Amino acid sequence: MPLRLAPTLRDAIAGADRALFGGWVCSDSPVLAEIMAGSGLDWIMIDMEHAPVGLGDVQTLLQATAAYPVTTIVRVPANDAVWIKQVLDLGAQTVMVPMVSTAAEAEAAVAHASYPPRGHRGVGNALARSGRWNRVDDYLATAAQHTSVIVQVETSEGVENAEAIAATPGVDGVFVGPSDLAASMGLIGQQTHPDVVAAVERAFAAVSAAGKPVGVNAFAESAARGYVDSGARFVLVGADVALAARGAERLAATYIPADTGRSTSR
Repeated sequence: MPLRLAPTLRDAIAGADRALFGGWVCSDSPVLAEIMAGSGLDWIMIDMEHAPVGLGDVQTLLQATAAYPVTTIVRVPANDAVWIKQVLDLGAQTVMVPMVSTAAEAEAAVAHASYPPRGHRGVGNALARSGRWNRVDDYLATAAQHTSVIVQVETSEGVENAEAIAATPGVDGVFVGPSDLAASMGLIGQQTHPDVVAAVERAFAAVSAAGKPVGVNAFAESAARGYVDSGARFVLVGADVALAARGAERLAATYIPADTGRSTSR
């Protein structure tokens, strides 16, 4: 029997009547990825840009999350044809491409993710997990239905070009990154600064004007809910490593008085 692939993030957003909330997978642990996938979150993002996640890890993490009703996407390290081709061949159906600041860069991301004639993605589906080793009928002809491209706007230049970026054919959504945006504005580490928030919301308006869904990263609940009120359709609200770090700190604080310091016993 022919295999069917899961919906992309594009499809999940289109079918939702509310914002979709997601979590970052920044470790290379399939156990943590599976825990995140089974948590009830709408989507998770495997991160190759700022995490020790290699190509082999990506396939393992995708396999670990496949059994759960969650949409899994992969953020590639860069807007690069080889990275995007390899991640798609590993079975990622939605890719997030960082640091897209112009419509030309958005067009390049789409081309990297698309088979000819739209793009130049290499044809290796018979050897790869993408088409399940030729078990998905007509994968080559229908690949655009099974893949989705999300680009990240995270510079001042990107905000100014956000409408043109979003309007690029083949771009399925725009994800705004307040942390790098703050840095590009000379406000590094101040992603909730009013000027940064205002720039994020300008990007929201521009993307919405182009008729595409917009997303954002916001770990503070107040920021996340505020951005949803401003039109965000998909929001990253936490990360596996951050949840582990804060949870471990709370556990230590529960049992160890703050003024005693760390035990040196073995």
